[in-house]
Amino acid sequence: MRLVSLICGQGRQALRNGCALASLRKQTLYSRLKQQRASCGSRPSVATGSKGVQPGMLSESRTPEQMANETRSKTSNAGEPATRVAASAPSLAAPPARPAPKPAWLKVRVPGGAEYARLDALTRKLKLHTVCQEAHCPNIGECWSGPHATLTLMVLGDACTRRCRFCAVKTVLSAPPPDPDEPAHVGQAIAALSVSYVVLTSVDRDDLPDGGAGHYAACIDAIRQSAPGVWVETLIPDYTGAALETLMRARPDVLAHNVEVVDRLQRKIRDPRCSFERSLETLRGARTLQPEVLTKSSLMLGLGESEAEINDALLRLRAARVDLLTLGQYLRPSPQHAPVREFVTPERFATWAGRARELGFLDVSAGPLVRSSYKAGELAAARLLGERRNQPEPSSGQAGSAVPRRQLQKWAD
Repeated sequence: MRLVSLICGQGRQALRNGCALASLRKQTLYSRLKQQRASCGSRPSVATGSKGVQPGMLSESRTPEQMANETRSKTSNAGEPATRVAASAPSLAAPPARPAPKPAWLKVRVPGGAEYARLDALTRKLKLHTVCQEAHCPNIGECWSGPHATLTLMVLGDACTRRCRFCAVKTVLSAPPPDPDEPAHVGQAIAALSVSYVVLTSVDRDDLPDGGAGHYAACIDAIRQSAPGVWVETLIPDYTGAALETLMRARPDVLAHNVEVVDRLQRKIRDPRCSFERSLETLRGARTLQPEVLTKSSLMLGLGESEAEINDALLRLRAARVDLLTLGQYLRPSPQHAPVREFVTPERFATWAGRARELGFLDVSAGPLVRSSYKAGELAAARLLGERRNQPEPSSGQAGSAVPRRQLQKWAD
């Protein structure tokens, strides 16, 4: 019995000693963490005998996480307590920086209403791709409401073969072949949607021999057959040559192609295959092939462009006899896209709109939330088209509003 009692007594004493050792280790760790936290941020140099620094001290302090990991490594054979203490050590890492808040003028209401719900349900049912949804347009609630609702359908699929740094549409090297039934579906959809104005756009399809121009034109023809009273605006890729001729044979009411940004930023923001001059070639070519067509382009601001560069862009667009212009604020779709350099105020947009009208653009929509397909601009285009319908068609030499030579010289100076 004495032997058993002795053994039990020794076991209890060993257990007490073990607990005391674990407690001591815990206290030591917390003490070191506390000292380290107090000195965190100061990084003393190697000791040179200066006040408060002793020879042999390290050149820089360690973080609490590093010390906890060292302690855990040293005491890994002692069991679980050290691991628990290290895991509960507080983190002093700085929280991630929050993006700067958007100005009040960029806030919009959540889309809703009966007309919005109807269009949303129909586009889902008919499996239509819309830029309004794919590109996260902030104006979807405005454009998809009221008696004159407008929307932008995207044909040739939902994957683009170009990689622009401002666009939210997904990109691929080679997309699936176009759906041969899509033109018929688009025509049926426009008739069912009962809209007065439709914008038809597409992704870039450099993997197709004609860039998809033939398929695009077939969609326009289908709309003409199913909904003959609807105005059709086409927002096209930078077609030139035979591809542009194919599309223009479908005779859209408005031919839109966006230069997107000022000349200097083209290579930084757009795909390398794009350029300001190539876009102007598309717009000039459309006017040549169909003199009575309204041409339209769009420019994003807030990417670091200068006043002189905006001025130059407007001059060159007007020299190409572009009729309609939209100016809007660039908004970053995700952290992987080009950053916003500036939030342009509504007052500055109003100033640029006034100058553009002085240059001779027939209509200008400008504002922080304006996009290339924007309801107010589309209603203005419909008004202009209605006025033209009641007038005799101009000859090829009279097509489009002429650019005042003196005005261009004034702006160039």
